[in-house]
Amino acid sequence: MLVKDLMQTDVATISPMATVREALTAMRQNRVKSLVADKKDAHDAYGIVTYTGILHAIVAEEGDIDLMNVYDIYIKPAIAISPEVDTKYVAQMMIRQNVKRLLVVDGNQLAGLISMSDIVGNILAMADEAP
Repeated sequence: MLVKDLMQTDVATISPMATVREALTAMRQNRVKSLVADKKDAHDAYGIVTYTGILHAIVAEEGDIDLMNVYDIYIKPAIAISPEVDTKYVAQMMIRQNVKRLLVVDGNQLAGLISMSDIVGNILAMADEAP
């Protein structure tokens, strides 16, 4: 199975200049645990902001969600993968890099997002189909 067969194509994005409060609001509205931070220009890289990153910034560093911006806490460059890669390699990369989601980039443009949940969900669906 390839990444393009399992990836989520409706990806919530946010400006790196947005406040952490705005990021949390966007996460709640979109019912997601991460947002992709937009590129500044064609040669820039995408970033990713997650619940874990926000929690770390607020609790561990005693940050203020109204004074901190996404660019203060996001991971950039985010780890990205091609939509044409077999999901077994994606799973291996997630385990080795200790990440739960990867950006899917095609031609330097955001195509989607793939998460451990997507891969595990597919494995469970295949197991349910087996006799």
